[in-house]
Amino acid sequence: MRVSGTVPLFATALLALAASGPVPAESGGGSAHCARQERVHVPGAALQQSACLDDLTTAALAGTPYTDTADQAGLTAKGTRNPTGVPGSQIDGYFPDDSTSNATHGWQHDAQFVIRLPDHWNGGLVVTGSPGNRKQYSTDAAISDRVLAQGYAYAATDKGNTGPDFYRDGKRPGDAIVEWNDRTTQLTRAAKKAVAQRYGRAPRRTYMTGISNAGYLTRWQLENRPELYDGGVDWEGTLWTADGPNLLTSLPTAVAYGLGEADADDLYRVGFARGSEFLWAYHQKAYWGITQKVYRAEFDPSYDSKCPGPSAGSTTDELHAPCASDASYDYAARPASVHRAVARVALSGRIGKPLITLQGDLDTLLPIAADADVYGRMVDNRGRGRLHRSYTVQDGTHTDGLYDTYPDRLRPVLPCYRSAFDVLTAWVEDGTRPPADHTIARPASGDVVNSCSATEAAAATRP
Repeated sequence: MRVSGTVPLFATALLALAASGPVPAESGGGSAHCARQERVHVPGAALQQSACLDDLTTAALAGTPYTDTADQAGLTAKGTRNPTGVPGSQIDGYFPDDSTSNATHGWQHDAQFVIRLPDHWNGGLVVTGSPGNRKQYSTDAAISDRVLAQGYAYAATDKGNTGPDFYRDGKRPGDAIVEWNDRTTQLTRAAKKAVAQRYGRAPRRTYMTGISNAGYLTRWQLENRPELYDGGVDWEGTLWTADGPNLLTSLPTAVAYGLGEADADDLYRVGFARGSEFLWAYHQKAYWGITQKVYRAEFDPSYDSKCPGPSAGSTTDELHAPCASDASYDYAARPASVHRAVARVALSGRIGKPLITLQGDLDTLLPIAADADVYGRMVDNRGRGRLHRSYTVQDGTHTDGLYDTYPDRLRPVLPCYRSAFDVLTAWVEDGTRPPADHTIARPASGDVVNSCSATEAAAATRP
């Protein structure tokens, strides 16, 4: 059963975990700098390159071939503080694939991955995929830096296809997204073996996590490959269901609004939050049109031959602009073949390991009422509610970078995500029961960019 209302963020005992600093690292398997690096061979990789680095975090790697800060743009607020000083080895490479949308390292090869192995290991592994249509380094600042500092090994995949034309990969509708799931499973299995080679034993715990499309991957993996993981944190995962709701049931109304063919009440009706109106103009320009185009092209390629997808544009504005025909797109009325394509990647709610879902109530790409709220009910309906917690971040939106434009109206989700990850690990490893579903109130003061703490939780309870 879902609990509504605004209550304290996390129980006091769990908050102490978030403030306690990095998890103590284990010394087993050799803690010497880059020990056993030469022994690590990623199973199934067509190519891999290893490097021994004094610091695996973004601040040290910026401007080097070992990260891509440009691909991280917009995901975190400018004032975000990240840990540094994590020595270890990094493996970059790719699995066999016949698509070439990822030009990182000049490889022109998809199914690229990065695996980071800190010298001081805590026995765990964190796996993620890229959000949106980005590549394997996109969540280095948002996820990799902190989990490495806590002692986790880290692995990320580009999902097997990247960029706005990702839908061109594959032969059947839905193939590109099917590959996302397959590549995540592939990397998880390979990373576990690589970790065992480096440290002399397999990971004690493996966690799946991710933002947006990688939040979807987290849900899918815990539903379909639960044996590979001990738990996960889903940060605003994309919801796909064969009969809706999904992106193709909400975005056409947003496109129609942008073209003057719908009004605010229409957006509210498909789930967009009251109070999010100040974000609509930006999303109209940057997200709604292109997102509808790419997913409609992925699942329903015959809908509009004159506007098949982003490739119909040659400039940035044309790339992001909506197709006029998408304003009247009616997913429910589309042929059964379209619904079958979505069913190939649909979620069921039947998770097999503990999962925490986190989403902002002002998400203006994936409205929470048509996403996390629905997924929570799906989990409950499958009888898996005991394995799931869903936390709503008041005034959080889809990308934390928008906080820098609206610091008086938004709060970043990242610090609450970090606290949620600590709550998950306490749940899995110590049996500490997580708080019930609730809304994390935006504090009236304090450093919301870097804290989601007991201080603001206490403030949320004041009359």
